[in-house]
Amino acid sequence: MALAEGSRTRLASQFFALWRGVVPEKAIYLTEEGLAGLYAELEGLRTVRRPGVAGRIQKSKEIGGTVDNAEYDDSKNEQSFVEGRILTLEGITSNAIIIGGDTAHSDKVQLGGHVTLLNQDGDEEGYTIVGSAESDPVQGRISNESPVGKALLNKKVGEDVQVKTPAGTVTLTISSIS
Repeated sequence: MALAEGSRTRLASQFFALWRGVVPEKAIYLTEEGLAGLYAELEGLRTVRRPGVAGRIQKSKEIGGTVDNAEYDDSKNEQSFVEGRILTLEGITSNAIIIGGDTAHSDKVQLGGHVTLLNQDGDEEGYTIVGSAESDPVQGRISNESPVGKALLNKKVGEDVQVKTPAGTVTLTISSIS
């Protein structure tokens, strides 16, 4: 006996809700801006994308049924992606811990803080230490869980930090913290 579309979605939601209750989730460190961005994405998925996908599924079922219907299959795959992303964002936002508000007057590198480093060649590099959900090394946002992020946490200006990388050990000197 096949489940109706709504029943299948409710059943999946119930399963993941139970699973989240059993499997402990780790804290997700986010800046206020990062959390706001995730809430905006979640709202867009719930109010725009989810109904749009549901409409495409219904339309493709009416046109060609569900068997050997590529448009139906594509829409169902997109629905799976959207529902999975919604669950992921709900998990992240429910476990979010806001960072960055109290780092301005710290003399140590902390989550949410900005650090300027001198590399071995004497070049300056600036990074903001963020949680893994917001990391973007190209934009100068490194995760507290990355090798560089871990090595920098709780260090002070003037300290040298040794970081093991695939290319070998790198020495970085902390020149400023803000």
